[in-house]
Amino acid sequence: MRKFKKCLITGVTGSCGSYLAEHIYKKNKKIQIHGIYRSKGYLEVLKKNIDQKQLFLKKIDLQKFDFLKKYLFKIKPDVIFHVASNADVRDSFENPIKFVKNNNIITTNLLEAIRQAKLQSLVIICSSSEVYGNVPKNKQPISEFEKMNPINPYAATKAFQDMISSIYFKCFDLKIIITRMFSYTNARRTNLFQSAFALQIAKIEKNKQKILKHGYLGSKRTFVDIYDAMEAYWLTALKGKIGEIYNIGGNKVISVKKFLSILIKNSTTKIKTRLDKKLIRPKDLILQRVNCKKFIKHTGWKPKVTFQSSVAKLLEECRKRA
Repeated sequence: MRKFKKCLITGVTGSCGSYLAEHIYKKNKKIQIHGIYRSKGYLEVLKKNIDQKQLFLKKIDLQKFDFLKKYLFKIKPDVIFHVASNADVRDSFENPIKFVKNNNIITTNLLEAIRQAKLQSLVIICSSSEVYGNVPKNKQPISEFEKMNPINPYAATKAFQDMISSIYFKCFDLKIIITRMFSYTNARRTNLFQSAFALQIAKIEKNKQKILKHGYLGSKRTFVDIYDAMEAYWLTALKGKIGEIYNIGGNKVISVKKFLSILIKNSTTKIKTRLDKKLIRPKDLILQRVNCKKFIKHTGWKPKVTFQSSVAKLLEECRKRA
């Protein structure tokens, strides 16, 4: 099992990055947690939940290559979690150029800066199951051998990220592991349908909103709790094999419609819903079931939080935010 003294998280003030920083700190109180951020996001939350002696945050635009390279050479992290990206699938249909420019450049800049600085850092590329697109039912659960077939601009940028990372591993000997996370609960990211639902319910309960608006409800996904997702990332760094691609996800398969109905049942008031055509994507995922046997075999990871507990946690955190 690997040991680390310095950890770096890109996009540390974002929804996933902030959860990951908090999780790593809970797992190892002695590790230095360095973080790059572009916008404030959950900056104050991190300062509140992590000992300031162990937290080192730097505002850097990952598109500024020279600044990034100097920063990496200065801190020389043992492990880097690349979480930063524009991740709003719906928005990527409206602004594909913005997504391509940002996501492709920041990932290439990070890898090239590591190469030029001659760092020996372990790099965890936090990719997405979105790269698989709509896989035929007879080829599911989806394994790492399934070809990438993205169906939205965001997913295309993640596919590029995976491919350029593989090139830097194969051609430049960077120590890279790619993870492809399937759906997980994340109360801090409001553009995910489950958190968007939960936050609207919380607002309706407080009389701040009257009707819950939703998009397409027919998609079926596997779900895993935020705690289990962050633990998976941490175990990837500790035990994952360099050069591997790992699918990560839960074993609960449920439709978006059913997820919404369960959230509504957990509400303290009557919830009215309405289809909002503005929330419907030009193309959407139909079914995604995950095969993460390789990841479980290599790391010993398994989900610990039950689905019902996860839904309750999500709703409670959104109530606090509302």
